[in-house]
Amino acid sequence: MTRAFALPTDVANLPALERLIGEVSDLQSKLILLVGNSGKTWLLRSLARRLDTASLNVGVKMGRRLAATPVSDRGFSTNGSLREIVDYARNDAPLLLDNLEVLFEPSLKINPLNVIKLLAHSRLVIAAWPGELRNDRLVYAGMGHPEHRDYTRDGVVVFETAQSHQGAGRSEA
Repeated sequence: MTRAFALPTDVANLPALERLIGEVSDLQSKLILLVGNSGKTWLLRSLARRLDTASLNVGVKMGRRLAATPVSDRGFSTNGSLREIVDYARNDAPLLLDNLEVLFEPSLKINPLNVIKLLAHSRLVIAAWPGELRNDRLVYAGMGHPEHRDYTRDGVVVFETAQSHQGAGRSEA
């Protein structure tokens, strides 16, 4: 199931996101990506308050670990480091991930979306996508940029937090 939602204001987004969380519980991959020009961090923090949990700043937590890891070893240790970081999060609440940009660092030699998808096989993951939804594809960085990535939406539920290039009110199942 792949869905895209676009709502006019952040205030309306939180109840819509909470409804979507209930809908994805039966899916094999329980990954919701928040996509939009603004409001993603605010939405994650608001959801965290409602669920009495915290969102994880992946950039800060992974950055600390990567700084202590030789560049040649980073690709091998990234998945394990991310797993260790998320293991500290409550297991009875969705895993809320923000600031994923560090995962796109070319020296890591990983597929950032697949790494997040793997986390979503065992629990619900809601992550702020640092790129955009363009022509029904998840895109990070411009063509020719060393961090450029372009993915299909397969296995991902997309929740649009603000007006996108594809228009408001669009919903796909």
